Amino acid sequence: MNNKSVKEKWVIGIDEAGRGPLAGPVAVGLCAIKCELDQSFLNGIRDSKKLSEKKREEWYELLINKQKKAGIIFKAMLISPQQIDSKGIAVVIREGVAKLLKEFPDDSKILLDGSLKAPECFHFQETIIRGDDIEPLISAASVCAKVTRDAYMKKISKKFPEYDFHLHKGYGTKKHRDLIKSHGISSEHRKSYCRNVLSEK
Repeated sequence: MNNKSVKEKWVIGIDEAGRGPLAGPVAVGLCAIKCELDQSFLNGIRDSKKLSEKKREEWYELLINKQKKAGIIFKAMLISPQQIDSKGIAVVIREGVAKLLKEFPDDSKILLDGSLKAPECFHFQETIIRGDDIEPLISAASVCAKVTRDAYMKKISKKFPEYDFHLHKGYGTKKHRDLIKSHGISSEHRKSYCRNVLSEK
């Protein structure tokens, strides 16, 4: 059992963003709420990919403000391209989930999207297919991960203007692939993801 009091029971949504891009980190997002608190403020939230950028940012700001009250935690962590290349995407996401959950007691209820898993010490966990669109806490975690990652890609676009990261966020669009062929790969690219791009004609 973690050091947190067992009286502090939480229900926690977890999702990731940026599993497939050629560049940039992967983000793992978390939205946790104490079990006794009302979750109705999440009514209407959806998978971050189905929300416009404006709507995602509105939800992000709302959740950041909600976090100022006791009983809500909303955050994301970024895992670098170097770690992805070294360990593989599945491993670093699993490690990211574990790190985000370290501060929570193991009797928390964990809700995860897709194929994600929490450490085995969390006995009350459920992986939900399409959870990011049907379970509000996972949707909130999805928004946190996506907005955090997009903000990072916009920031590094100023350092690497030749790649237009602010436009495609590192995904393998035709434009991005063409820019990789023209300029090579940067320190923000996932080398293990870019091998085929460099060999394309």
